[in-house]
Amino acid sequence: MQGHGYGQPVQPPPHTAWLVLLRVLFVAVGILSIGFLAWVMLLRLAAVTRRSLDWGLFVAVLAADVLSITLLASEPGDEIHTTGGYVGLTLLLCTLVGTIAYYLAADIRHFLVRKQGYQAPNPAAAYGYPATAAPYGATTVPVPPVPQVSPVPQASSPVTPHTPPPVPHPPVPQPLRKQDGLEGGR
Repeated sequence: MQGHGYGQPVQPPPHTAWLVLLRVLFVAVGILSIGFLAWVMLLRLAAVTRRSLDWGLFVAVLAADVLSITLLASEPGDEIHTTGGYVGLTLLLCTLVGTIAYYLAADIRHFLVRKQGYQAPNPAAAYGYPATAAPYGATTVPVPPVPQVSPVPQASSPVTPHTPPPVPHPPVPQPLRKQDGLEGGR
């Protein structure tokens, strides 16, 4: 019999401190280069997520950076005096801000989904078959399901104690009177 073969091992996501350090490092590279290296953030994001959208955005940011460098390089002298120079600087800074915002949001979302989707491998589960949950705990006592409690809406006015309506009592039986006709017969 032939099967699907072995599945790829699922690797846990990197530690949160390592991810934060990488995010800070890549954002710092973009900011310290005044946006000239903003494409580095999206290159890392595209390599990590492997999504075509991220690769497309990487190419777009790289093209915007090359265009802004070209516009700034065509400026005569050391200062910006022409419209092309101002457009190049604006394009460079707007690309930097947009790239930082998208990079952080997409990177955090990617690793958050990956962290939630990661589960420790269950050696009891056979390949291709779902693992069955054991209905018993460590003491072989059935584990009751946890009831879900819905939140109680808060009233805006002060709450007064509620007293239930009075409960009607059944009628008290009256003592039976002996009828005269029955007593007279004896």
